[in-house]
Amino acid sequence: MLKSTLVPILSTFPTKPKRLPTKLPWQTIITNTYTQSPQPVHQNASLTTPAPLHQHHHPPTSAYIHLPFCRKRCHYCDFPIVALGSTNPTDNDPRISNYIELLQREIVSTRSDFDTIPPLETVFFGGGTPSLVSPRMVLSILDTLRVKFGVCEGAEISMEMDPGTFDCRKVKDLMGMGVNRVSLGVQAFQEELLKSCGRAHGVKEVYEAIEILGSCGVENWSVDLISSLPHQTPQMWEESLRLTIEARPKHVSVYDLQVEQGTKFGVLYTPGEFPLPCETQSAEFYQMASRMLTDVGYRHYEISSYCEDGYECKHNYTYWKNKPFYAFGLGSASYLNGKRFSRPRKMKEYMGYVENLENGLVNCFGNNHVDAKDLAVDTVMLSLRTARRPRFEVFCRSIWWLSCSFSLQGLSTLHREWACGLLG
Repeated sequence: MLKSTLVPILSTFPTKPKRLPTKLPWQTIITNTYTQSPQPVHQNASLTTPAPLHQHHHPPTSAYIHLPFCRKRCHYCDFPIVALGSTNPTDNDPRISNYIELLQREIVSTRSDFDTIPPLETVFFGGGTPSLVSPRMVLSILDTLRVKFGVCEGAEISMEMDPGTFDCRKVKDLMGMGVNRVSLGVQAFQEELLKSCGRAHGVKEVYEAIEILGSCGVENWSVDLISSLPHQTPQMWEESLRLTIEARPKHVSVYDLQVEQGTKFGVLYTPGEFPLPCETQSAEFYQMASRMLTDVGYRHYEISSYCEDGYECKHNYTYWKNKPFYAFGLGSASYLNGKRFSRPRKMKEYMGYVENLENGLVNCFGNNHVDAKDLAVDTVMLSLRTARRPRFEVFCRSIWWLSCSFSLQGLSTLHREWACGLLG
C-alpha cells in the first residue's frame, strides 16, 4: 500500500511520460505477490470515514489493457515493454499473438467478487505502442471484455498510438470496432529531440499521423508532449506547443521528463544538471504550456492535461477520483476493494501469474480490511491533481485521518503541496 512517510509521496509530482497504471508514484505496489495480508484499520474507521473513502467497495467500470510492444525502447522509458525491432509487426508474429492469448486468459479467469457487475464505461489500451497490434487482435480483446464484464454503448475506448505505426485503413478498422479516442505520442516537433530521446518516429511521421487522424474523421484525439528534455530550449518548447495548437487536437497532455534509474537517460544524465534544465527552467516550461494552451481555449483540468470543453479523458478521471479499476497485462496494476495489485513485469513471471490465476491461487481482490489512512492520503493526493477539488468535508476528514499518524511537519508539507495544486 502506501509508503509510511509523506516525504516521498509529495516529491513525485508531476507524472512521467505516458500514463500507465503499472504503479502510482506515491504507492508501494505489491509485485509478484499472489495474496496480501490485512492492513491495520483505525478502531473507529467504519463510524467516521466519509462515504467517498468507501467507494473502493464499488465494482469497477473501467479497464486498463497493457499492450507492451514497441519498435524500440525510448531512452526515458522504464515501463515493461517488448521491443520488436524497427519494422512494424505482422498479424502472425508469435510474440504478439501468444501475448494476446495470455491476456485474454487473464481477463476470463479474473474473479468478480461483486453482487452485480456493471458494464465497462471506459477502456484504455496503453503500452508500449498499442497501435502496433492489429485491429483483429484488438477486437478479440474487446470481445473478451464484453463477454466477461459487458461494455456500455458509447463507452470511451482509448488507444495510445505512435506516429509511423498506423495508416488510414488501420484507423478506420479500429474506429469500426469501437475505438473512439486516440492519444498520439508526438513528444516533440524537433527532429534532434526525437532522435536524442530514442523515438522510432520523426517529425515527418508526426505530420502524417495528424493528417491520417483528420482524414479518418477521428474527432476525439490527444497530443502527448514532453518538456525538460536534454538540450531542449524554451524556443523549441514554444514551437512544439504552437504546432500542437495549430493541429487543433481536442486534448493535450504535457509531461515533465522524469529521469528513471535503469533507463539510458538515467545512466547519462543527472536531474537538474546540464543538458537537463534546472527546476526553475522546468517550471517555466510548465507555465508556458499553461499560458499558451489556456489562451487559445484549452481548459487546464488536471496537472498534466488540457482539453476543449467536454473532451476530458474519462478513463483518467477514474484514477484521479480514486475509483476502482481493472487492469490486465504485463506489469499492470489494478485497484480493487481498496487494494492495488501489480502483475509481474517479466513475461515468464507473468505467464506463471496467469496460470496461478486460472488455478485459483491468486487473490488480486485482497480483502475488506483497508487502512483508512491510506485511503485518506489517496483521496487527498489524487484530488489535488485535478481542477475539481474534493468536497470540503471530504478534505477535512482526510486531513483528520492523516493527523492521527503523521507529524505536524508532514501536514505542513501537505498543505503547501495543496496550495500549489490550487494555484496550478
